[in-house]
Amino acid sequence: MIKHSFSSVDEYISVFPEDVQEIMQQIRGIILKTAPDALEGISYGMPSYKLYGKVLVYFAGYKKHIGFYATPSGHENFAKELSQYKQGRGSVQFPLDKPIPYDLIAEITAFRAAENREE
Repeated sequence: MIKHSFSSVDEYISVFPEDVQEIMQQIRGIILKTAPDALEGISYGMPSYKLYGKVLVYFAGYKKHIGFYATPSGHENFAKELSQYKQGRGSVQFPLDKPIPYDLIAEITAFRAAENREE
C-alpha cells in the first residue's frame, strides 16, 4: 500500500499504475452497485464503505495484490471460496497476476450489506 494521506477514493486510486487503477475501479463499481446506499470514504488510509452507519468493506492496493477486507464475518462465511487466496485476520489478498474474483467480491459485499441491514 502506498503511504500517503488521501482525501478521496479517486485520489487514492490515481497513485497506482493504470492497470491496477482499472482493477480498483471495477471493485469500487461492484461495491457501489451491490450496496448503492453505501457511503464511500477513506479510513485507515484506504477506500472504505459504510452502510447503515457500520463498516461494509474496505480494499487497498499493494505492489503484488489487492487487499480486500470484509470484517471477519465476510471472510468466515466465504471460507471455502477464499481458501485459495492468502489470508489474514479479516483480510484476503487477490494477486494482481491472476484473475480478480469480481463475482466473489460482489457476493461478499451483498452478504455484508444484508448483515448491516439486519443489525
